[in-house]
Amino acid sequence: MGDYILSLDQGTTSSRALVFDKALGVCGVGQTELTQHYPHSGWVEHDANDIFNHSLQAAKDAVDAAGLSMADIAAVGITNQRETTVLWDRETGEPLSRAIVWQDRRTSQRCRDLTVEQREQITLKTGLLPDPYFSATKLEWLLSNMPGARGRAEAGELCFGTVDSWLMFKLTGGARHVIDATNASRTMLYNIHRCEWDENLLVLFDIPPSLLPEVKDCIDDFGVTAASVLGAELPIKGVAGDQHAALIGQACFTPGMMKSTYGTGCFAMLNIGEVPVRSENNLLTTLAYRINGRATYALEGSIFIAGAAVQWLRDELKLIKNAGECDELAAHSNRDDPVVLVPAFAGLGAPYWQADARGALMNMTRGTGRAEIVRATLESVGLQSLDLMRAMAADWGKPLNGAAVLRVDGGMARSDWTMQFLSDILDCEVARPANTETTALGAAYLAGRGAGLYEGFEAYAALWAAERQFMPEMGAAERTLKYQRWQEAVKSLLPHASG
Repeated sequence: MGDYILSLDQGTTSSRALVFDKALGVCGVGQTELTQHYPHSGWVEHDANDIFNHSLQAAKDAVDAAGLSMADIAAVGITNQRETTVLWDRETGEPLSRAIVWQDRRTSQRCRDLTVEQREQITLKTGLLPDPYFSATKLEWLLSNMPGARGRAEAGELCFGTVDSWLMFKLTGGARHVIDATNASRTMLYNIHRCEWDENLLVLFDIPPSLLPEVKDCIDDFGVTAASVLGAELPIKGVAGDQHAALIGQACFTPGMMKSTYGTGCFAMLNIGEVPVRSENNLLTTLAYRINGRATYALEGSIFIAGAAVQWLRDELKLIKNAGECDELAAHSNRDDPVVLVPAFAGLGAPYWQADARGALMNMTRGTGRAEIVRATLESVGLQSLDLMRAMAADWGKPLNGAAVLRVDGGMARSDWTMQFLSDILDCEVARPANTETTALGAAYLAGRGAGLYEGFEAYAALWAAERQFMPEMGAAERTLKYQRWQEAVKSLLPHASG
């Protein structure tokens, strides 16, 4: 074995793989786009076999790009889109249907039908708010709607997993049916206080326990890749859901440290230490990571649409040819135009959690044009982030602006205009790291530490460096006006909003 780590980063829109050296530098990258399927309004699906095959190809491409062979890889790390649900045949390894993606809203009514007592039970045990976003109702739907699925599940013939679990089953040639604790904590079936599958929740959603994977620490023995699959027997040593991996990649190991990832959606995560705090402001309490059997918790705010809104500008409205045009258009827009975009294309996430809300472009004037709509799209990312920051400050009991630093990553973090607006609207420093591959980096660090290549948190944190820091420049009056317009726009989309 060599001194390199292969990190698989399976996301919503693409499957990527990166090879890291012993100094955590990137040596090679492979990437394949993932087709999105929308069979009905509000439904979002992926072909589970595509998820695996594309990840496999990306892994081989990354190793080739690094000029290495699989024999040079010391360990494999995995990070993945969370909550996306796969149900497959334990014997053949074939999925029963397409994977139901985290963005899918088909179980909205099921979540609404839960009683007050059931909702309280879910939040108390899992730290989550009952929502179609999570895996439990997706799995329940599959068992109820795939012919023969429930009977086969009860007979022990089927496996359930999130994407990490699916990849590990396939990579090990079906030898391991496992999941890491962070992904388990996003299923709405896992008790984050006792760190085990919750029997009462399994009964509530009628989930046979035999379906469930074994839960393991983020650094653990997840099995060995089959030589027939990846070309070599490589130990899988580190796994975490994408946002948890990004928190680790950003070295947010101290309570009070916070990162925000701007990809397809936006996910802000605040490290709150070893004692979970129940949110009173519609945020999620989740496992940040679990290492050596010790759980660290986080408050998380999930925004469903961030970078996806820029894709909407490009693909549906045809206002831009590529995301790189946005900064210049926003910079030359009319700053006084009051247009506001609420990108609730898949409902509103935290802190509103309104599954049936839909997007709206408001306050348009005769002067509102292409540049102003692009600017409103970029601004929506910062305004949604401010909603999250205010909620986190209330739950944490401390202000998160002023002296705080928000560490950012993800595709939209490359936009200087968006990051400057984020700093302006949050009134805090925004730091973009020198290594923006924080999600894959977090998984690589976990795997490398499991393989004995990397040291503990303190040594890793010392390596973190900022590529650029953005400081607030916007005046208080403008900040207040922009947020007031945003709040009014959001309020108009919520149930029982006054007319």
